[in-house]
Amino acid sequence: MATAGLDHFNIIAPEALMREVRDFYVDVIGLQEGWRPDFGFPGYWLYAGERAVVHLMAGGTSAAPPADAPATGHLDHVAFTCTDLADTEKHLAALGVAYKKAEHPSFQLTQLFLSDPVGLGVELNFAG
Repeated sequence: MATAGLDHFNIIAPEALMREVRDFYVDVIGLQEGWRPDFGFPGYWLYAGERAVVHLMAGGTSAAPPADAPATGHLDHVAFTCTDLADTEKHLAALGVAYKKAEHPSFQLTQLFLSDPVGLGVELNFAG
């Protein structure tokens, strides 16, 4: 077997928080809500272009995370390849979204780091 890439990641959130998480990934990150099969429970599929990269579902897990794990378990962050750094920073400022910026001139990369409503780290990567 050869792994060709990452397909999607799934976020489980209480139903009351799901809409806020959905809004974050749509309004802040720029994904689009799209088609999702009827699985018999609430959720959203959020797309980057033609690919559903974030799956969001109501509920919780059957196993509790280890006592020393952060609220998101052992998952620290997810990263997106992005374009238009200046517009993204203006957009985040207009929404009042806090972020940290790191510039890496040695490999021509700028990163913005923020957190989603369930505490998962989000990294936005900009080449150039």
